[in-house]
Amino acid sequence: MVNQGAKSRLSRLREIPRAVWALGFVSLLMDTSSEIIHALLPVYLVTALGASMVTVGFIEGIAEATASITKVFSGAISDWLGKRKLLAVIGYGLAALTKPIFPLAPSVGWLFAARFIDRIGKGIRGAPRDALIADITPAHLRGASFGLRQSLDTAGAFIGPALAIALMWLTANNFRTVFWVAVIPGFLCVALLVFGIEEPERPAGLRKVRSPLSVVELKRLGAAYWFVVGIAVVFSLARFSEAFLILRAQAVGLPVMLVPLVLVLMNVVYSLAAYPAGVLSDRVNRLALLGIGFGLLVAADLVLAFTNGLAGVAVGVALWGLHMGFTQGLLATLVADTAPPELRGTAFGMFNLLSGLSLMVASVLAGELWERIGPQGTFLAGAVLTVLALAGLAAARRIAPEVGESHKSDEGTMK
Repeated sequence: MVNQGAKSRLSRLREIPRAVWALGFVSLLMDTSSEIIHALLPVYLVTALGASMVTVGFIEGIAEATASITKVFSGAISDWLGKRKLLAVIGYGLAALTKPIFPLAPSVGWLFAARFIDRIGKGIRGAPRDALIADITPAHLRGASFGLRQSLDTAGAFIGPALAIALMWLTANNFRTVFWVAVIPGFLCVALLVFGIEEPERPAGLRKVRSPLSVVELKRLGAAYWFVVGIAVVFSLARFSEAFLILRAQAVGLPVMLVPLVLVLMNVVYSLAAYPAGVLSDRVNRLALLGIGFGLLVAADLVLAFTNGLAGVAVGVALWGLHMGFTQGLLATLVADTAPPELRGTAFGMFNLLSGLSLMVASVLAGELWERIGPQGTFLAGAVLTVLALAGLAAARRIAPEVGESHKSDEGTMK
């Protein structure tokens, strides 16, 4: 049975279109490049350039808000143009071009500009890239394809910080040298995207979209799509920033120098789980599998709420990574399943915008609960909100039973 399962997963890997593999490695290279810098940037700002913690928070807050807002417009433009790759190249290209600014920047202002442009690039590329994956992937492989891209993307999220730690040791804490190394994978990423991926022709009969963000077009996205977005928004309220995992580990005695291991553990588990979860979602009802992911988050919250030691925190962090593997690629797959092909860019843009804003609200609420009640209150509130999202899933299965089953048809996939 185990051998048969392994053979099945390997067979799915061979079936996944080459362009999806290329997009996965594009994500891995850019994430590696970005995370080498981002893992060190707060410390560099404070110790080398004399920035305050308020400045660091302001830069990060503006950067992430910019990315969330930009996503909705880039997705809509890709539907209007009928082209995805061009916008993806612009987005990844902007991010790559900012990388040399980090080692060259003489002041905090230059770094703020670089971070701002980098996040604009992230916002531009996200929705068109996901829509492109949906366009080039047969429906019966959609879960596996989104799972593979998510897995490779997340691999960059732990390879980058690990490289940053190793490079800082090798260069005797020379920030600028390490930042120059980060430039290399950034430019390799753009080269792979330009020369390694061919966008499919737009189907002749596909409706042209004149005003993707108009009320008329947003209604065309359909009730099933908005149901998925609604569930994702409630779920995002429960899935606050991973910074609170780090704070929890510190609260039970993890030394500051080992703090990066929290995110490394979470991302390793996340990366290993995303592809198998995607493969499984092509065989079973996606909403049922999403429910398992939500249940894993409830388990993670309960462990993190009541644990008093590092071993318990490690279990909670691993469960958190497992829930990410079972939900993030799957939610993207559900968006691709439910959105009309000509509006996929807009669909991913709205999904990213609303879930991103929800995540920001969640992090603010989590911080407030932490201040007033402590870590137990924060994680128990997350568990309660996840249970509400589970209730929404149950309602979706009753009201719209076709949601989660649409992968059984290849209708609407670009060839």
